Amino acid sequence: MTYEEYLDEIATLLTEIYTLNDDVAIGIVMRAQEDEFFSPHDDDESICTLERAQEDVRAVFKKYKPAKSPRRPAP
Repeated sequence: MTYEEYLDEIATLLTEIYTLNDDVAIGIVMRAQEDEFFSPHDDDESICTLERAQEDVRAVFKKYKPAKSPRRPAP
Protein backbone atom coordinates (compact mmCIF):
# COMPACT_ATOMS: atom_id res chain seq x y z
CA MET A 1 0.00 0.00 0.00
CA THR A 2 1.10 3.58 -0.51
CA TYR A 3 2.26 5.83 2.31
CA GLU A 4 -1.04 7.74 2.21
CA GLU A 5 -3.05 4.51 2.32
CA TYR A 6 -0.93 3.41 5.27
CA LEU A 7 -1.74 6.57 7.23
CA ASP A 8 -5.43 6.06 6.42
CA GLU A 9 -5.17 2.49 7.70
CA ILE A 10 -3.61 3.68 10.97
CA ALA A 11 -6.45 6.19 11.43
CA THR A 12 -9.03 3.49 10.65
CA LEU A 13 -7.47 1.06 13.12
CA LEU A 14 -7.47 3.76 15.80
CA THR A 15 -11.22 4.18 15.33
CA GLU A 16 -11.86 0.44 15.24
CA ILE A 17 -9.59 -0.78 18.03
CA TYR A 18 -9.83 2.16 20.41
CA THR A 19 -13.29 3.37 19.31
CA LEU A 20 -12.03 6.91 18.86
CA ASN A 21 -13.84 9.62 16.93
CA ASP A 22 -12.52 10.12 13.41
CA ASP A 23 -11.23 13.61 14.25
CA VAL A 24 -9.29 12.31 17.26
CA ALA A 25 -7.78 9.44 15.25
CA ILE A 26 -6.74 11.80 12.46
CA GLY A 27 -5.24 14.17 15.02
CA ILE A 28 -3.16 11.35 16.49
CA VAL A 29 -1.88 10.39 13.04
CA MET A 30 -1.04 14.01 12.27
CA ARG A 31 0.90 14.45 15.53
CA ALA A 32 2.83 11.24 14.91
CA GLN A 33 3.54 12.36 11.36
CA GLU A 34 4.79 15.77 12.60
CA ASP A 35 7.13 13.94 14.99
CA GLU A 36 8.39 11.92 12.00
CA PHE A 37 7.15 8.62 13.46
CA PHE A 38 6.22 7.55 9.94
CA SER A 39 9.35 8.82 8.15
CA PRO A 40 10.73 5.31 7.53
CA HIS A 41 7.41 4.37 5.92
CA ASP A 42 7.57 7.36 3.59
CA ASP A 43 11.11 6.41 2.58
CA ASP A 44 10.33 2.70 2.09
CA GLU A 45 6.74 1.88 1.18
CA SER A 46 7.53 -1.85 1.34
CA ILE A 47 7.06 -1.60 5.12
CA CYS A 48 3.56 -0.17 4.64
CA THR A 49 1.78 -3.46 5.28
CA LEU A 50 -1.32 -4.42 7.23
CA GLU A 51 0.83 -6.44 9.61
CA ARG A 52 3.06 -3.43 10.30
CA ALA A 53 0.00 -1.22 10.74
CA GLN A 54 -1.25 -3.56 13.50
CA GLU A 55 2.04 -3.04 15.34
CA ASP A 56 2.37 0.68 14.69
CA VAL A 57 -1.18 1.56 15.71
CA ARG A 58 -0.51 0.36 19.25
CA ALA A 59 2.73 2.33 19.50
CA VAL A 60 1.11 5.45 18.06
CA PHE A 61 -1.87 5.23 20.41
CA LYS A 62 0.35 4.71 23.43
CA LYS A 63 2.53 7.70 22.59
CA TYR A 64 -0.01 10.16 21.16
CA LYS A 65 -3.36 9.38 22.76
CA PRO A 66 -5.14 12.36 24.29
CA ALA A 67 -5.31 12.56 28.08
CA LYS A 68 -9.02 11.81 27.86
CA SER A 69 -9.89 9.81 24.74
CA PRO A 70 -13.27 10.82 23.31
CA ARG A 71 -14.89 7.59 22.26
CA ARG A 72 -17.62 6.96 19.77
CA PRO A 73 -21.00 6.27 21.34
CA ALA A 74 -21.93 2.61 21.67
CA PRO A 75 -24.34 1.37 18.99
